[in-house]
Amino acid sequence: MADAASHSPTAARLPEAGIRALFTTEARWQAWMDVEAALAQAQATIGMIPAEVAPVITEKADLKLFDMERVNEGFVRTGHTIVPLVWELARLCGEPAGGFVHWGATTENIVRTGDTLQLKKAHAIFLSLIDDTLAAMADLAERSADMVMAGRTHGQHAVPITFGLKVASWIDALMRSRERLVECEKRVFVGMLGGGAGSLASFGRDGLVLQAKMSEILAMSPMAVPARSLVDHQAEYVAILGLLAASAGMIGRESYQLMRTEYGEASEPVPPGTVGSSTMPQKRNPILAQDIIGYAAQVRSCVPLALEATQIEHEADKTNSVMMRDAINRAAIGIGDILVRLHEMVRGMTLDPQRMRENLNLGGGLIMAEALMLDLAKHIGRQEAHDVIYDAAEAAISGGSTFDAALAADARLTKHLSGDQITAMLDPAAYTGLSGELARSAVARVRGG
Repeated sequence: MADAASHSPTAARLPEAGIRALFTTEARWQAWMDVEAALAQAQATIGMIPAEVAPVITEKADLKLFDMERVNEGFVRTGHTIVPLVWELARLCGEPAGGFVHWGATTENIVRTGDTLQLKKAHAIFLSLIDDTLAAMADLAERSADMVMAGRTHGQHAVPITFGLKVASWIDALMRSRERLVECEKRVFVGMLGGGAGSLASFGRDGLVLQAKMSEILAMSPMAVPARSLVDHQAEYVAILGLLAASAGMIGRESYQLMRTEYGEASEPVPPGTVGSSTMPQKRNPILAQDIIGYAAQVRSCVPLALEATQIEHEADKTNSVMMRDAINRAAIGIGDILVRLHEMVRGMTLDPQRMRENLNLGGGLIMAEALMLDLAKHIGRQEAHDVIYDAAEAAISGGSTFDAALAADARLTKHLSGDQITAMLDPAAYTGLSGELARSAVARVRGG
């Protein structure tokens, strides 16, 4: 996912969200060193290590100071996740501070907490991108609140709606994803410091106090039970990103459909100079929508992997930690790519109300069958009214008559409704229900915070 998106020509034209930079090797290493610094500060605060060594460890826990040739040689020699970095930090600190680096901690304590620190930064960007997208959706819903179009079910015309109602449904879904992201923060963004097997034995009686202090320094909550085997909260976050991707994918797919030549009702922005095809000069392809659909599928595919990674044997299992880390990284990077494109697509979306009206009339008034049936039902009952309108619709669909002519020729209908009444009821704009109100309500929800 990362390579494909980063080399996409479309991606090059979009603003940088900053998500990818958080998941580079160097960024992760720096986050681990930030945790080492927080650990030392917390330990000094409670008297577990000498107070004077913590500032030294904090100052030297900066990847820019590291001899990376020495570090990389250490990785080749040891094959270990973090030991060469710890060695280099200790070397830079000198004595006595170097002797207190990584005091009592195990690798997964530092790595998982550091990775969570990076995810927390990504999370803040996600929320910002969602807010920007919701604001753009509110603008779109406001200007299209009363823009009549065909509502479609099962790929067929159903009843008239407004485009604003469609956007209101997008807003509703996106707001729920935002609520899920905010609500899970207390569970997901936690510091873990349980030692080798979660017992905190290496930290003595003050282990939980130490974990709480370190977490506080990192602006996180401490785990109630700092067991390396507990990763359900991480799986929850991937699942929430999967739901967000599902909603974004739905919006992308619908935008893709509406941009089809046969629909032509809405279009994502196509900046001047954009080339859709090397051989077909007329092409204006839904690049953003297609990217969203593709990346959304990839993010959703991370959810089963994250759930599988919760099946840990005993107190720790590297197999599962590798799986979870991959699921989180792929999902987070993918969501960043999706949200940048979703905002750009909605912000620049153009609408064609004339084409919407033309498409409404494709059925020659058939889209108003429900409205006619319900009005006639007041006089002859719902089932008989359904039969009357059904017969007229079948005559129109078979080509034996037009819908309005078939209606006018049926005495069961004209006995109760005049020609003028029937004509008025064939106007789609008269049967959009609460579409406009729902659109404006969604706008108010967004703008009201």
